[in-house]
Amino acid sequence: MDLLVKLYDVEPDVDLDRRLKEGGIVIRRALAPELDTVRTWIAPRFSPGWVSEAQVAFARDPNACLIAVRDGKLLGFACYDAIALGFFGPTGVDEAARGLGIGKALLLRTLLAMRERGYGYAAIGWAGPVDFYARTVGAIPIPDSDGSVYTGLLDPLVHAPTE
Repeated sequence: MDLLVKLYDVEPDVDLDRRLKEGGIVIRRALAPELDTVRTWIAPRFSPGWVSEAQVAFARDPNACLIAVRDGKLLGFACYDAIALGFFGPTGVDEAARGLGIGKALLLRTLLAMRERGYGYAAIGWAGPVDFYARTVGAIPIPDSDGSVYTGLLDPLVHAPTE
């Protein structure tokens, strides 16, 4: 199911930003030379398709991938305009760093970046934690969007090379 977010209602969470900063966590736009690092980090933790989507986000101008970093270590990422224009995602936080508010901070900062690019609304494609998105940014379900834009996606296992 896809969700819809009114970007004009999204507000920064100043307290969360301050807490993360005090904990040494920085949320920022990824830089071009970090593409391979981000792809390599995503691959073992999340869907292989997310690696491709992150690469597409890196190709946008400006780069449409934000990252969470502490002491030079990648803790999480969030992309937009990857699967389709106006779509938020994919996004993920390292299991060891969950519970610190990084996912929420990445969501908010990414949606605000989308608003700055001129979007009035964002779609969250094939949303996993629907309650989180509803509670955090007022996201609402888009009727009849069960397959999302991902319907008919090629299965990498079916198309893997054989020996």
